[in-house]
Amino acid sequence: MHIPDGFIPLWQCAIYYVILIVALYFSGKWAKKNLNEKTVPLLAVLAAVIFVIMSVNIPIPFGTSGHLVGGALVAIVFFAPEAAVIIFTIVLLIQALLFGDGGITVLGANVLNMGIVGSIVGLYSFKGLRKFVGKYLAIGIAAWLATVISAIACALEMAIAGTFPLGLGLLFMALYHAFIGIIEAVITIIIIGAIEKFRPDLLAWNKPKVEGDV
Repeated sequence: MHIPDGFIPLWQCAIYYVILIVALYFSGKWAKKNLNEKTVPLLAVLAAVIFVIMSVNIPIPFGTSGHLVGGALVAIVFFAPEAAVIIFTIVLLIQALLFGDGGITVLGANVLNMGIVGSIVGLYSFKGLRKFVGKYLAIGIAAWLATVISAIACALEMAIAGTFPLGLGLLFMALYHAFIGIIEAVITIIIIGAIEKFRPDLLAWNKPKVEGDV
C-alpha cells in the first residue's frame, strides 16, 4: 500500500502535504493534552508494532503492495485518530528514508490513506458498532473496514495521479486487502484483548472522560 516516489505528480503531493500538516497540527494539540508518562510508552510500542506489520509486503500488480496496516488498532486503543496520525507519520518517514519503502514526496498521500482514513474509519466503525454486535466483534469489523477502505483510498490517489486505471486499482487493492483485512481483524482483536486483560487502564475507553462516549 506504500506509494513510491514518482507515482504521484508533485503538485498533487503538495496537496497531500497540506492535509498532513493540518492533521499534524491538530494531532500535536491532542498529544499535549493526552500523552503522559503512561501513554507515551504505549504510543512507542504501538509504533513498533505498526512498523513490523507494515514491513511484511505482499506484491500487488501495477507497482504497489499490500500489507497489514494497524490504523484501527491505534485509533481504538487511544480513542483518537490523532494518535495514528503521529505514529504513521513517524513510521512511514523512517521506512521511506531507511528502507526505501514508500517515498518522501508521497509521504502525505501515504499517511492520508493509512494513518488518517484508516484510523477514522476504524475508530468510528468501532464506536458505531460495539453496542449492537459487542466489543470484540466490533473491533474485528472496524479493523477489516479500515484496511479495505485504506486500500481503496490508495487506489483513488493512484487513479487521480493517472498511474493506473481506477477500475483495476480498486479490483486489485480492495480484493487483496479484503483477505488481508481478515488477518488484521484477528490481530487487532488479540492485541486489544491482551491490553484489556493485563493493562485495562491503558485503554482510553476505560477512562472516565470517554465513558459516556458512543
